[in-house]
Amino acid sequence: MNDGYQLKVTEGKGEGVVATKVFAPNEIVMKGIIKEVLSQNDSHASQISKNKHVRHAGLVPKVNHSCDPNCGIKINETGAHDFVARQDIKVGDELTFDYAMRNYSINYFLMSCECGSQHCRQKITGYKDLPESRKEAYSGFIAPYLLEIDNEVISSQNALT
Repeated sequence: MNDGYQLKVTEGKGEGVVATKVFAPNEIVMKGIIKEVLSQNDSHASQISKNKHVRHAGLVPKVNHSCDPNCGIKINETGAHDFVARQDIKVGDELTFDYAMRNYSINYFLMSCECGSQHCRQKITGYKDLPESRKEAYSGFIAPYLLEIDNEVISSQNALT
């Protein structure tokens, strides 16, 4: 069965997932399935609500980070993350997403980001650390709970001033 993607060795990154068919903008590229609920966050966890982290099944954990990704996140009916094309994706393109599209805070990636995009932040960060311009660019392609958490944080900061 060909789902439209496969695991490959990618240049300079180890393993990654590449497209084996063409995807149009807003098309579901990879359907997310929750494999297990975790008791705490870790480097391969996906945040699915303010205080809940899971591990996804299949190749979802193998999709690499980019600060200018070709995929975004949509929450499906099970609460898992589907990857959705942000732009045209050609056969052979590596599928990427910004880890900040699903995790509010990231403390596990101490190495520098080497995605090479013009928007590279030099460090893999969570949504809370994104510049406003990237938050706007990702509109419609991030997990909705990130906006809720961000609004709560901003409201509590405003209450303190």
